[in-house]
Amino acid sequence: MSRLERTRQELGDFLRARREQLSPEEMGLPGNARRRTPGLRREDVAALSGVGVTWYTWLEQGRDIGVSADFLDRLSRVLRLDAAERRHLFLLAHERLPAELGKTWCVVPSLVLRLMHDLAPHSAYVLNLRWDVLAFNDPADKLFGFANHEPARRNLLWLLFTDPLLRERFEGWEAQAPRMLSSFRRDYARATQEADIQELVAELQKVSPEFQQWWRRHDVHAPCDGTRLLRVNGCPVAYEHTSLTVDADRHLRMVVYAQKQLTI
Repeated sequence: MSRLERTRQELGDFLRARREQLSPEEMGLPGNARRRTPGLRREDVAALSGVGVTWYTWLEQGRDIGVSADFLDRLSRVLRLDAAERRHLFLLAHERLPAELGKTWCVVPSLVLRLMHDLAPHSAYVLNLRWDVLAFNDPADKLFGFANHEPARRNLLWLLFTDPLLRERFEGWEAQAPRMLSSFRRDYARATQEADIQELVAELQKVSPEFQQWWRRHDVHAPCDGTRLLRVNGCPVAYEHTSLTVDADRHLRMVVYAQKQLTI
């Protein structure tokens, strides 16, 4: 048996197991004590997914038939799959998983908070897609002054263009700020449906001429990981920085700054 044939068989087993876990009543279907199989029947899933029962039966039997991403999305909803199960379904069906719309609001998990604080003396903070600074350790606060701002205004993009401390902190702000803005644009593209990220962009265009000018350029650069110069105690200091995905489902990442070590 080839790898593709084994995958088709695994797909059929997965679909069968998931439909047998659902009751007709919770799907709004009439119950029947004489049903020979637990959960939903193939006919039920086919009807709810908008396909013929013969075609769906072939799918569960591991036949060599093609499926579309649109159908897999409908099937995911019918079978009430969570995010992990949905990804597994697309993987088994050899289909590219459609991009999920990003969400800006979220709560930082306790383990992520612990890891962030354990990184001291290196500066670390956690961002969502909107670039809200959801959490930060003491070294990051000393470097960027996050605690000086109310939580509602504790947004890295907002502070980058409106806070005099950050404008002074980033050595060569006029060169660094446009590149950071282009990084934000990638996150913005994943969450354009969120009202709060639209409000942030609209407000920044009103209060910052530089933001308005650079935003209209639609520049998109490579990720900003690398070395960044920050002005500390009046002197430029090189920091290595990187961005780590700490919770993909919540679209959270941790940004870490470590003072660059001089090589002798």
